[in-house]
Parts: sequence; C-alpha cells; structure tokens
Amino acid sequence: MNKILLSLTTCLCTFAVLGQPQNGYDIRLTLKPYKNSKIYLGYYYGKIKAVADSTTLDENSAGRFTGKEKLTGGVYFIVSPSKSILFELLIDSQQHFSLSADTLHLPGSVTFTGSTDNNTVFQEYTLFTNKKGSEIIASQKELAGAHDKKDSLRIREKMSKLNEEIQEYRRQIAVRYPQSMLTALFHAMKEPVVPPNPSHKSGTGGKVDSLFAYHYFKAHYWDSVSFTDDRLTRTPVFEPRLDKYFKDLVYPQADSIEREADMMLLQARVNKTMFQYLLVYFVQKYVNPEYMGQDAVFVYLFEKYINTGQAEFFTEKYRQYLNNRAYSLMANQIGLSAANLEMVDTLDKPRPLYEVNAPYIVICFWDATCGHCKEVVPRLDSIFQAKWKQEGVKLYGVMVDGGQEAWLQFIKDHNLKDWIHVYETKAHQDSTEAAGQAGYRQLYDVYQTPILYLLDKDKRIVAKKLSYQQLDEVLNLKLQHEKSL
Repeated sequence: MNKILLSLTTCLCTFAVLGQPQNGYDIRLTLKPYKNSKIYLGYYYGKIKAVADSTTLDENSAGRFTGKEKLTGGVYFIVSPSKSILFELLIDSQQHFSLSADTLHLPGSVTFTGSTDNNTVFQEYTLFTNKKGSEIIASQKELAGAHDKKDSLRIREKMSKLNEEIQEYRRQIAVRYPQSMLTALFHAMKEPVVPPNPSHKSGTGGKVDSLFAYHYFKAHYWDSVSFTDDRLTRTPVFEPRLDKYFKDLVYPQADSIEREADMMLLQARVNKTMFQYLLVYFVQKYVNPEYMGQDAVFVYLFEKYINTGQAEFFTEKYRQYLNNRAYSLMANQIGLSAANLEMVDTLDKPRPLYEVNAPYIVICFWDATCGHCKEVVPRLDSIFQAKWKQEGVKLYGVMVDGGQEAWLQFIKDHNLKDWIHVYETKAHQDSTEAAGQAGYRQLYDVYQTPILYLLDKDKRIVAKKLSYQQLDEVLNLKLQHEKSL
C-alpha cells in the first residue's frame, strides 16, 4: 500500500474546510480498500501527534467521526489501521462534510463533498503548487548538470521566479480568504523580508547600523501571527517558529526570556486554548533547560502563573511535580547564597560547608556505586590536583548514596586526597524531616549524580550542574578576571 504523508512545508497539500459555523463535528469518510478496519482522526499539538477520534469502517469502507463539541481548528490527518498517516486535512469553522479516497492512489484520489471553498481554493492551490513544484524539481536536476556559471545563474533565476510565483499565489489567497485556515498557515510560515539598511544611504554620516537586519527581523517576526488564534496550536509549523525565535533572536538570559514569554502570554490570555499551549510550552522548555541559569524562567512562570491559579489545566500529579521542582530550584538560583550543608567527614567530625574558607569551592554530590560517578570523580580529582588546588580552590565531596563502606573504599582505591569528604548522618536527616525543613537534596536539586556546583568565597552560587570541563572553563575565566584587576 502506498502510504503518503503530504508535506505542509513544501506544497501545503492540505484541505481547507471553510464555511458557516455548525454545532459539533460530523465527518463522513469512505476509504477504499479498507473494510472492517479502525481509522483514526489525528492532529498536531506542537511536536506531538494526538488522536482526536476513531471510527471503524464497515463493509463498504465507510465510517464517521462525530462529536457534540466542535474540534479546535487546525491541521488534522487520517491515520490508517497500521498507524501510518495517510493524508492531512485542515479543519476550520465548517466541520460537517464528507471525504472519500482510494488509499492505493494518494494523494490524487482524495475528494471532499459539502465545501465549495475546499473544492475550489484548495484544489486550485494544489494544482498550482504541484505544477510549480515539478518545475522546481526539474530545475534542480538541471542545475546539477549546469555547464558553466552563466548556465547556473540562468537556472537559479528561473527557480527564484518559480518560488516567487508560489509566494504571490499564497498572497492572493490571503487577500481573498483572510480568515481561512489556509491563510493562517501561510502567515505562520511567513518570515519577514529585511529591507535595505537605511544607514547605508548617503547623509547618515557614514555610521552603519550593523545590527539593523537582526533588529528588524526580530521586531517583525510575529507580524502576521496572532497569539489569539488557537488554530495554530494544532499545526506542525507554530512550535518550530517559537523554537527559532527563542534560539536565534532572544538573548538567552532569564530576564530577556521572561519578558518575551510574558508578552506572548498576555496577548493569549483571552484565548484559553492558546494560553494553555504557550504556558505548557514554556514550562516544559525551562523546567529542565538546555542552558545553565534558564531554570530561573521556570521559577518565574511558576510564581506568576502556576502558583496563582492560572494553570488549572495541569493534572494534580503534574502540578505536584512542578511544585516540587519549583521549590527545589528557588533555593539554588545563580547568584544566590548556597544553603549550608551540615555534614560530617570520614571520621564523623563536623565539617559544615560554611566553615570552609576558600576563594572558590566546588561541591560534588556523588555516589560510589553510580556508574557515571565512577568515571567522572577520578577525572574531577585529576583536574583538581593539577590546577584548582594551586589556586586555593577547595573540593567539598558529598556522599549521596551507596553506603559508607563503598564510599570509603572508593576514596582509598582512587587516592582522593585533599578533598573535604562528607556525608549527612541519619540523625541529622531525621531531625531535618521532623522539623519540616528541606533537605540538601531539595535545596540543591540533587536527584541524580554526579552534580557539581561552584561557589565563590561568600558561598554564592556561581555555576551549577555543569560538566567538570565546563566548570573548569568558568573557573578559569573567573580567576583570570580577578588576576587582571
């Protein structure tokens, strides 16, 4: 069987379903040659593919998706019994229609009934883009065999003209059908075209704004996108736009990200579906961020939106998880004073963190039975002995799990001298829990090992959760800066 996924990003071979609002949805379908088979109606939710409904086709290959509540508009798709996507369709305001297809001859066999706009706008657009797409593919092959630069330039100009014709066709559809789902998708994929830099013109005193293109592109990035259009939440194109914006255009510091997130959430507040989508997107992106320090964004979102009752859509279990993560992260943000660690050493003598005096302190939470720790800790010791110790850096090693016997044996076997080796006694752990106080695992967000922190002389957190190589780079920069003063 020929299983085909139609690409939105190339020719947007999708089906615009436009018309007057109706109650609920009723989609009748005939999919040959399937009989007595389960078919699914799916949709995109960012990078996730979800199921909206299912039906079992009868002996005549006919079935029906129906529901009392309207579907959120967006990009949907029909899924075969073997769980492969057969083709995509757009669902908009009109949700009572029928479709038929011979799945052995996709995509050309798909037809719709009950939507004039679908049978004209979509069909014409598909025919046009298929024709232009074929010409572009032929030109690409021709380019590969170009004889000289002149021939290559001619072919590239032809391809550029074909692409511009497609863009112009999309612009005309947007003008004729401004509220359609097809137009919303065009807008969601459209990126701003940067005009010539005005500072290059005569009369500007010769001063050139080297960041003009960046600032213009960023300022106009969302011009054609509405954060109140919940249809975008059910497309595969909206989340990549968000990803690109925060990766390439937003300064990666927490306060810059927070301002951008606030701007979007404020606009989306009037649309519950979009607000939920964006808040979920930001929470998942920054609860365990890619870059150090960006977990402050999650803490900010938690305090402003989640802890104020604006995220009732989260399940109780997930909300509890977010609560625990937030309270763990609040205590160990970059720049804050680290929590004291009331620990004892290998001889059971008190060695609290705040009695350690050094220009910098590296804390290593580790477990002698952890496979990753067995690899990292000896390497950490090597760089400590070779470089850090000479700079007065102290290494405060905290046994997390594994038992004292394995811990002491590992220290001996790997000659981990000059460390301040410590652990928490059972009595101290019990008293902390009895008093309802947070333990060191929560205070330092220690739920895996090894975990490294870098503190300055005042016990403020300089860096956290980096590899020992990354931590070495941070420490070198700090020491070089201090020596240059």
